[in-house]
Amino acid sequence: MTLDPEDSKIITLARAARARNGSAEGAAVRDETGRTYSATNVALQALALSAVQVAVGMAISSGAQTLEAVALVSEGEPSAADAAVAAELGVKSLLVAGPDGTLRS
Repeated sequence: MTLDPEDSKIITLARAARARNGSAEGAAVRDETGRTYSATNVALQALALSAVQVAVGMAISSGAQTLEAVALVSEGEPSAADAAVAAELGVKSLLVAGPDGTLRS
């Protein structure tokens, strides 16, 4: 499958965030203006957020109204909550890649 260069970019951003922090998940989103936001999951005793939730939160708090794309880099699969927030903001499907960047779905 050939990816759009902009989709490849957010997968790379998600991989870099995950590697930089040694986190289980990395995510990146692209908003309607083309701005990108990358994040990792948060795993504290008092707060647990997926990487997708953090990246979406960053985009929304920066003024994004909709998202064009969401990428998740993880050994696992996106949660139902990740899929739901992406859909709520207009994304048809999440880009899911393994830690090596290989697209799984």
